[in-house]
Amino acid sequence: MKVACVVPALDAAAPLKGVLSGIRAAIPAALIVVVDDGSSDETSSVAGIGADVVIRHEQTRGKGAALKAGVAIALEKGATVVATIDGDGQHDPAMLPMLVAGTRDADIVTGCRRRAGTTMPPQRRLSNWMSSRVVSALAGCRIEDSQCGFRAIRREVLERVSARGDRYEYETELLVGAARAGFRVASVAIPTLYAPNGRSHFRSLRDTSRVAFAMLRLALTPAR
Repeated sequence: MKVACVVPALDAAAPLKGVLSGIRAAIPAALIVVVDDGSSDETSSVAGIGADVVIRHEQTRGKGAALKAGVAIALEKGATVVATIDGDGQHDPAMLPMLVAGTRDADIVTGCRRRAGTTMPPQRRLSNWMSSRVVSALAGCRIEDSQCGFRAIRREVLERVSARGDRYEYETELLVGAARAGFRVASVAIPTLYAPNGRSHFRSLRDTSRVAFAMLRLALTPAR
């Protein structure tokens, strides 16, 4: 098994060093690919120290576009499993081996964050619960946390399933497309990490609208 870790990062210079060192400690042999999605800080410089490959977008294209670029490099380098982990420090790299190990029995393994009694903002708890229920219905299988970007994905999924979105809707489309194609989706419980003063790049109105539109399009597209 050859593992690559794709890390989309936007203005993440402060937390990124810890994320990359955590990945290296968790899976020393992993290929680490950081995609700097048009940052205005020192994200690329930090990535250049801790990552094996750094891709920089001169302008922000969106998380989905960053993931696509990183996945393309990972597959080109021969990865058999691609893990995705955000660069903002809201995923614990120590959980990577558990997610990757899950791909022995499933094709996509997603992190599942606990909502109640955590630092997850109330509005995100609600949107997470609602979107996970809708995505589960669209996918035809139970998906515990459809918004979590901490995942391990077998190569075969990424080669067969295409997702059109360039922003947060990309992750939703990939999950539904994979499940509809017959790939197995599983989840692993992970810590819920939200910095009290952390800044999310998820824009409630714009990005929620994009995800909702993607869900509507998927609902109108019969599963094959």
